[in-house]
Amino acid sequence: MKQESLLDPGIVRQSLNAALAQGADFAEVYAERRVTDTVRVEEQVVREASRGLLLGVGIRALNGEEIGYAYTDGIDPKAIVEAAKVAGQIAKQGKSIHPIEVGKVSFAELRSRPRIYPPDFEGAKKIEIARSADDAARSTDRRIREVLAAVIDSDKIITVANSEGTFVTDHQVVISLRIIVIAEQNGLRQRGMKVVSGSIGYEIFDEHDPRSCATEAAHQAIRLLEAQEAPAGKMTLVLGSGRGGVLLHEAIGHGFEGDFIRKRTSIFAGKIGQQVASELCTIIDDGSIPGLRGTINIDDEGTLSQRTILVENGILKSFLYDRLNARLVDARPTGNGRRQSYRFMPTVRMTNTFMLGGSSAVDEIIGSVKKGFYAKRIGGGQVDIASGNFVFEVIEGYLIENGKVGPPVRGANLIGNGAEILKKIDMVGNDFAFDTGGGTCGKAGQLIPVGNGIPTVRISEITVGGTKA
Repeated sequence: MKQESLLDPGIVRQSLNAALAQGADFAEVYAERRVTDTVRVEEQVVREASRGLLLGVGIRALNGEEIGYAYTDGIDPKAIVEAAKVAGQIAKQGKSIHPIEVGKVSFAELRSRPRIYPPDFEGAKKIEIARSADDAARSTDRRIREVLAAVIDSDKIITVANSEGTFVTDHQVVISLRIIVIAEQNGLRQRGMKVVSGSIGYEIFDEHDPRSCATEAAHQAIRLLEAQEAPAGKMTLVLGSGRGGVLLHEAIGHGFEGDFIRKRTSIFAGKIGQQVASELCTIIDDGSIPGLRGTINIDDEGTLSQRTILVENGILKSFLYDRLNARLVDARPTGNGRRQSYRFMPTVRMTNTFMLGGSSAVDEIIGSVKKGFYAKRIGGGQVDIASGNFVFEVIEGYLIENGKVGPPVRGANLIGNGAEILKKIDMVGNDFAFDTGGGTCGKAGQLIPVGNGIPTVRISEITVGGTKA
C-alpha cells in the first residue's frame, strides 16, 4: 500500500513557527489518521461490526521542562495553526526564535510489511473468523457456557515533524483476535482466554488458526474447573516461556523508563554499570522486530525504533528515552516516545521487551524442583515503580512435586519485588518465545500495544498467594 503524508510542508512550516513564536526552544507536529474495524461475536450473535475513524493533529512546544500541548480534531489548516499558537503560549519563554524551514517528507522503512492490509480484507471474512472461533470453543466441551470472539484491526498513518528537521510519515498496522470462554460446572464458573496479535496483516491467520486458538481457550477454562485451590507460602517458582514475559514488562521494565529514571523514582536510578540481576539475565527492548505487537517503524516522535540492551549478563547497561527526557538528562532518544493518539503527549514507553534464552532444558529446570510452583501463564498485576513491589494473577498454574508437573491449581497470585526477583533467577531455559498475544500497556492514562517474551526461568524463591493454607 502506498504511503502518503498527512500534512504538506507549508502547513508544517506555519505550525512549527507559530509554536516557536513565543520563545519555546522545540516544537513538534504529530498528525494521525487511524481506521479501526471491530467485529464481535457473543452468544453466537454478531453483536458488533463497527468502523471507527480517528483523525487529528497534536502540537507540542517545549521550553526546558515546560510543556505546551494542544490538539485539533481533523486536519483543517487554520485549526492546526491555532493549536500551535496555543501550545507555544503555554510554553512561552519571552524571546523570539528564528523561523525555520521545512524540507521534503521522508517515509519510514517498514520493519513489518503486511501482505494483506485491513482495507483489502472483506468484512464478511472477519465475521467468519469470529464465528468459526465461537463454534470451535463451544464444540470443545458441553460445560462451555459463554464465548466472546472479537477480530480487531488498526490501520494507522502518522506524520511527525519538528523544529530539529524531522519530517517523516509512517504506516502501522496491528491485527488482533481475542477469545474469552466461560465454563461452568456445579455453579462454579471459570474463564479461559487466548489472544493473538501482531504488527502484521490478515495473513496472521495463516499461522494462527482461529479454531485452534478458541479450542486452547476452552481447554484452559475446563482445566480451571477441575483444578484445586492454590496453596500459599514461599516456594521455588518456574515461570513459563512466552506469556511469562508480562512479569518482566510490568515488574521490571517500567523501572527502565527514562521519566522514572530522571525523577529518581525508579529502583534502578543511578545504577548504570552495577549488577542488578543474575548473570544469567540479558534484557532487551526492541521495537524493530518484524511482526510483533509492539513493533514500530518509528516512534511517535519520529525517532527510528531500535534495539536497546538494558541489562547484559546481569549488569545494568542503559535506559529507555523519549525526546523530552533525553534532552533533560543529556542522553539520546532510543525510539521509545509513544502516545495513544494525537490527543495525548508522548511519554517514554516500552516496545517489545524480553529476556534472552539460556542453556537449560525445560525438563531440567522442572526436574530440579522438589516442591514448587509452575506459573505457565500469568495475567495482569499491580506494580509500585518506586519500590518494585508487585502482585500478579496466575492464569494457568500447576504444582511441582518431586521434579514433575503436578495438578493444576486456581486462585494463585505471585507476590514479590522486581529487583529481588532478577537476582533470584538461577536457571534460564533454552526455549525462548515471544508472547503471541503481546499486551496493552497502561501509563499516564494512555494505552498502547506492546510485546514481551521470556524463556522458561527458575526463581529460587517467591511468595505465592493462594486460597489454601
